[in-house]
Amino acid sequence: MKIDRRELLIGAGALAATACASRLPVSFGAFGAAPKLSPAVAEAIHRAIESAKRAGASYVDARVVRRKWETVSTREDHIEWVSYRETYGIGVRVIVNGAWGFSSASRVDGASAESAALRAVVAAAANAHVSERPVVLAPAPLIKGSWVSPCATDPFAISVAEKGEYLIDLWRSARSVPGAKFGAGHITSLGEWKVFASSEGSLLEQKITRIAPSFSVTAIDPSIEGFESVRSELAPSLGGWEYVAQSNLKQNAQQLAENAVKKLRAPAVVAGERDLIIAPSNLWLTIHESIGHATELDRALGYEMDMAGTSYATPDKLHKLRIGSPIVTFYADKTTPGGLATCAWDDDGVETYRWDLIKNGVFVDYQTTRDQAAWIHERKSRATSYAQDHKSVAFQRMPNVSLAPSRSDISVDDIIAATDDGIFATGTNSWSIDQQRYNFQFSAQMAYEIKKGKIVGPVRHFAYQSNSIQFWNSCDMIGGPKSWELGGAMDDGKGEPMQSNAVSHGCPPARFRRVNVLSTRNS
Repeated sequence: MKIDRRELLIGAGALAATACASRLPVSFGAFGAAPKLSPAVAEAIHRAIESAKRAGASYVDARVVRRKWETVSTREDHIEWVSYRETYGIGVRVIVNGAWGFSSASRVDGASAESAALRAVVAAAANAHVSERPVVLAPAPLIKGSWVSPCATDPFAISVAEKGEYLIDLWRSARSVPGAKFGAGHITSLGEWKVFASSEGSLLEQKITRIAPSFSVTAIDPSIEGFESVRSELAPSLGGWEYVAQSNLKQNAQQLAENAVKKLRAPAVVAGERDLIIAPSNLWLTIHESIGHATELDRALGYEMDMAGTSYATPDKLHKLRIGSPIVTFYADKTTPGGLATCAWDDDGVETYRWDLIKNGVFVDYQTTRDQAAWIHERKSRATSYAQDHKSVAFQRMPNVSLAPSRSDISVDDIIAATDDGIFATGTNSWSIDQQRYNFQFSAQMAYEIKKGKIVGPVRHFAYQSNSIQFWNSCDMIGGPKSWELGGAMDDGKGEPMQSNAVSHGCPPARFRRVNVLSTRNS
């Protein structure tokens, strides 16, 4: 089936213009009818698909993408720097003789799109001579529609001056704390508008807005060696400026400074095996590194070896390997409200959904795309294809991977009360993991000693070390639904050349028994 040129050539689309104009009725996003495209975009897509088909492509897709990225950074009472990047263009992907080919153009017009499509055909024909196996695409329903992520106020409509003043105001609160010497703030806004069209007949338009505010305070005490910094634990999110305005950053700025001072004056943690309670603000990163990347099929098969390597979760272990204790279930979900990887369709044009990766501790599934499903004899894509921008080829990227909460109404206070001797860790700091996503080490923004069910005070120089299977099998308490929170990153790297993907991970607080706690203090 083909997309009729007259269907494409309708006029300016309303989706991009109204995406952040008003509050949306649902937290996942708002769906609309088939997109109405500008003449230039319609002509580019039509010529890309038709020219590639005439040149011998058995499958073609075209993505027109506009990507905006802005960061405003402050240092104490002034704006330190501002960064703004924007890309716009068309990417064309084809299959010829069972092999992929890709090319792009930074001009969105018919001639440029056709030229890119023909270059992609040439590349695919060359790749067919060296490809290990022919590309087989899992079935995907023909879809025509539009979707916009929740956004009440477009962050790009907020001036640099207003963003800077917001961050400087945080320092005004923090500097009142004796010992707070430095403050740094950042607000990053990311906007994506993209149209996907395929030779199978799908035509999709999405507008996605993400935002990431952060603030850190550094404390110095001349009577104590060194310094300590503490960063806010507010996660980046799908959403607009309203996420910043409604956040607790301003209320917590002074507390952040007080925590930095407390951390500076705290005793060093005592190394050894300890029970460890980890808050969602720290645990999300452990999930990302030890579970999220480990269940990417291309890593498991050795096709992706960059950025901390392959995976311990190889296909021979599927439905056999116990990665966690029976209370541990991880699921992937690109429809999670507020999730950074949340969208309606992936860059293969497949509708997103939720599925389990680890069920009751057992490894049960992977993250896949349309062309990867056949590698493990599945007939359905897991809708995890993504390309950073128009000039990047789409490949498997991590969805929102989350730890399911307990069915019981267990709070972090309940877990602390049930712990006789342990450490409570919050906020992410440094991390390291090996080339098989197995052995790891993580530190925290803040760590607190627990004795006989109560927090007795902060400790300094804390880190924990384990391996993925031992760690998740040691989990014996998980918080309930009310304690479940999202964490995440705007810039998860993968591939060569590297591409960046925004992704979230939800989890409740959880307890892990007899984890190896390290003291990072230099001696």
